[in-house]
Amino acid sequence: MAYVTNTNTVATATEARGLSVLLSNLAEKWRQHRVYRETYTELMNLSDRDLADLGLNRSMIRRLATEASREH
Repeated sequence: MAYVTNTNTVATATEARGLSVLLSNLAEKWRQHRVYRETYTELMNLSDRDLADLGLNRSMIRRLATEASREH
């Protein structure tokens, strides 16, 4: 005797959940990239004197932008 089992519903629900997680992760990475880019651009637009007034130098900008993107 043959039996038929329908597993499409479970597979579809699992795939939808996986897609939801993937899209959520992608949105978070995009947000982090946007914060990084904005922070980097703003700091790079400051003069060396303005950076020095803040206690910063140009070699610190990438690290600061990365930290800012991870904090938000």
